[in-house]
Amino acid sequence: MNYQWYPGHMTKAVRMMQENIKLIDLMIELVDARIPLSSRNPDISELGKGKARIVLLNKSDLADPIQNKQWMQYFEEQGAYALEINSKSGAGIKSVNGLVQEACREKIERDRKRGIVNRPVRAMVVGIPNVGKSTFINSFAGKACTKTGNKPGVTKGKQWIRLNKNLELLDTPGILWPKFEDQSVGMRLAFIGSMNDEIVIQEELAYDLIREVCLYYPEALRERYELTGQPENTQSLTVSQTAQILREIAVNRKCFTKGEAPDISRAATLLIDDFRSGRLGRMTLERR
Repeated sequence: MNYQWYPGHMTKAVRMMQENIKLIDLMIELVDARIPLSSRNPDISELGKGKARIVLLNKSDLADPIQNKQWMQYFEEQGAYALEINSKSGAGIKSVNGLVQEACREKIERDRKRGIVNRPVRAMVVGIPNVGKSTFINSFAGKACTKTGNKPGVTKGKQWIRLNKNLELLDTPGILWPKFEDQSVGMRLAFIGSMNDEIVIQEELAYDLIREVCLYYPEALRERYELTGQPENTQSLTVSQTAQILREIAVNRKCFTKGEAPDISRAATLLIDDFRSGRLGRMTLERR
């Protein structure tokens, strides 16, 4: 399957971000902790050159805790400030304010020397669709400032939000980039729901997900779905082996058609939902 999604509103969003970048002091970028590299938009990285940068590993509760630490170190080595957060529960959110002050310390000190006081730090909140930007802002602000939803494309335009006298946030739409040079990037984005599910063939996505999960967490599917037919060597599954695993998931989860045949489509949706919700366990599908 060819993974690609770039609706027209994203072009408009990129233009808006380019127009507003000169107004901001700091870029707060959210990535999905399960795929920290694939969930970084290279266009955003280019746009934010020369700006202080904070990278928030959101949904860190769904990712492998050991890998979270590895990726935190990676982003810090790249010159960014990094933090694990869970926007839904609020975990890690209280540490963001201190990180903002640290990231913008030179700017704050420069203002103080010029006699400029109480000028708030202006930060642009950026990321791909469905990475949790609006949920983060609402959690950070302690109130509902933005509309949220468990699907890509909820935020359509920009919105300035004054959190306190020291910080203003510019909420921006989630954007992808026009073409994925590496299709595995698009595949991983589809895993976490950052692409429109309506353009994705769920069964094929499930086959890809089975291969990726078995590569890094070979026992996860066997334990979750009580599989007996999964081969011992899961590092390079064949097409027929992958199809057999999904078929067994359908049978064990009683996903049948009216004719009592295994309902592969329902099993695919169930598997993808289980991954996205963390019911398969805490997983990181990218390694340093």
